[in-house]
Amino acid sequence: MAKGYVHLYTGNGKGKTTAAFGLAIRAAMSGKKVYIGQFVKDMQYCEIKIQEIVKNIVVEQLGNGCFIYESPKQKDIDAALKGLEKCRKILISGEYDVVILDEITIGLYFKLFAVEDVVEMIRNRECTVEVVMTGRYAPEELYEISDLVTEMREVKHYYETEGVLSREGIDR
Repeated sequence: MAKGYVHLYTGNGKGKTTAAFGLAIRAAMSGKKVYIGQFVKDMQYCEIKIQEIVKNIVVEQLGNGCFIYESPKQKDIDAALKGLEKCRKILISGEYDVVILDEITIGLYFKLFAVEDVVEMIRNRECTVEVVMTGRYAPEELYEISDLVTEMREVKHYYETEGVLSREGIDR
């Protein structure tokens, strides 16, 4: 690829990570190397098994788990900063054709790291690397540096209408 573009999948609706993983599979099937860094997450979501099947996809969880209902602890901040540094090095190296920063906007929302650091990391990447950022609450700065922005809007969800929790293989 001559130039890598920056994607942002954000909004309140379901499907941001799903869309990013879909792009990862498409890229991998065309021979590209894909790195997926999942911020905040540590639960064994089904999608991380993709790296057992598709050898040119690497998935790494860079968080200590979900803390959306409480304040992040120092260990959460430390894990996020360590993950951000790892992703910065990966983006600069050009080792991967596609780098997905899953839930990076949640890290920003909870102030685990600064938006300026994310913007600088994206701008200083190897120019051929395609970057995908996902998560709710994306700040305006990420809209500005992105070449493609998709907002997922929740219209109706079975969690709200029927109280159905996340289901393995569908929602997680």
